[in-house]
Amino acid sequence: MGMYVNPGNEGFAEIRKSRYVDKTKMIALINGAIGTKQKLICVSRPRRFGKSYAAEMLCAYYDKSCCSEALFRDLSIAKEPTFPLHLNAYDVIYLDMSNIIGKTASSDMVRFMEKAITDEVLDAYPDVREGRALDETLLNAVRHSGSKFVMIIDEWDAPIRERPEAEREYLLFLRTLFKSSATTAGIFAAAYMTGILPIKKDGSESAISDFEEYTMLDPQDFQEYIGFTEAEVKSLCAENGMSFEEAEKWYDGYSFERTAAIYNPYSIMQAMKRKKYQSYWRRSSSADALEDYIKADFDGLFGTVLELCSGLDITVDTSGFNNDIKDVRSKDDVLTMLIHLGYLSYNENLGTVRIPNEEIRMEFRRSVREINNRESTKRLMESRQLIADTIAMDAEKVANEIERVHAMISAPTHYNNEQALRSTIAIAYYAYVDDYVKFEELPTGDGYADMVFLPKRTSHCPALVIELKWNKTAEGAIAQIKNKRYVEALKDYGGEILLVGINYDRDNRKNSRGHECVIEKCFL
Repeated sequence: MGMYVNPGNEGFAEIRKSRYVDKTKMIALINGAIGTKQKLICVSRPRRFGKSYAAEMLCAYYDKSCCSEALFRDLSIAKEPTFPLHLNAYDVIYLDMSNIIGKTASSDMVRFMEKAITDEVLDAYPDVREGRALDETLLNAVRHSGSKFVMIIDEWDAPIRERPEAEREYLLFLRTLFKSSATTAGIFAAAYMTGILPIKKDGSESAISDFEEYTMLDPQDFQEYIGFTEAEVKSLCAENGMSFEEAEKWYDGYSFERTAAIYNPYSIMQAMKRKKYQSYWRRSSSADALEDYIKADFDGLFGTVLELCSGLDITVDTSGFNNDIKDVRSKDDVLTMLIHLGYLSYNENLGTVRIPNEEIRMEFRRSVREINNRESTKRLMESRQLIADTIAMDAEKVANEIERVHAMISAPTHYNNEQALRSTIAIAYYAYVDDYVKFEELPTGDGYADMVFLPKRTSHCPALVIELKWNKTAEGAIAQIKNKRYVEALKDYGGEILLVGINYDRDNRKNSRGHECVIEKCFL
């Protein structure tokens, strides 16, 4: 048993001693690829989404130097037909790249790995002849033992993200190991890499292009293994006497084609452990990159961030990002990178992104506030003033501010449509999270209210029910709120409620843009 070759099952044994959410069925996917052209697998997901747990699990399952049957017999993989075929059947090479770059200089990193692996292979098989290069030594070991290798690389992209000066040599190292050749086919039964970023798109330098990739954009069969599923979270909440509805609000929001909801595993387990729902994201991942890109304001990114903070879905083109955190050239690149980092969830069918949950929304807002940027401070103060004017029932000031924001964010070709007005309201009121929780299309008495802002328990503000109209009247919006009994949705609130009707009439000759507002007060 070594550190890099056949590391054993102690890591997974420690994991099993605490509450373990069973993700072992993922092993069946790897087993199905063994010995095929699809045996090279790269699964990327954000920090604290269980990457290292998965790597430890695979080490324990495949490593021939230990016996792991007892660790797996009560888990889902034990019911799969391939379970006994590959259990503890291979020599395993395990590289934790975050650990390796922490103990080596950039110029020595590849040499260190090659020597460490070679030394441990020769210790395990003293009769094996050392080759001129690592791949030759591994091939000699396979021929001697009759057992192929399974290679597992955790945080595979750490050198690319943190040691750019070592990137070229590192990619060459990977290309040498995983090139499409009979030699590699003779060495590896399978290889599994996991990290934050997908494989870099870099032309001839795409050293590991033969890997099957599963990313936050398209995880395919690995969807349910990206994080915790809704059923798993419900079970954890029941075990710990915690509200599932609160967990859903705080940590839900990542969804894929065949998996309705995926939750951040780290945040869920922290909430269960501490018996408290709050943001644990800040403890698990630096937001410096987020703040830097918002400051750079690629293609008007700051305005897009405000739209995202307001709960809007934003269209994104993910095709141009080359999976390099250092080479970001456009707003779409930034948004795509933030999908991979876990800050945004992606709807593949619609080609849109959104902030997934309250935890991440708090991080975005914190980042916006910490930017020492006159424009960001100005927009935040304007939004707070709009909320104050709404509470003061100053309809004229509210209409004027909506007018200004509408003109600021809308291109002339998109100004005269209903979605532009909805986006305007969302951005204009984006400072709401200081005092409110926002609901859109809230089911009410006889329909759906466009927007409802419900005060937080610590807030002394009135509730706001906002109805939007297009080429009609603000008075008509107020009438609809009353006639369809929208306020009945707030019957348990029991406080002061302001009814806000906002209309845009493009043919209004009194005002070139035609915004108007009416505000009325009511009580339940």
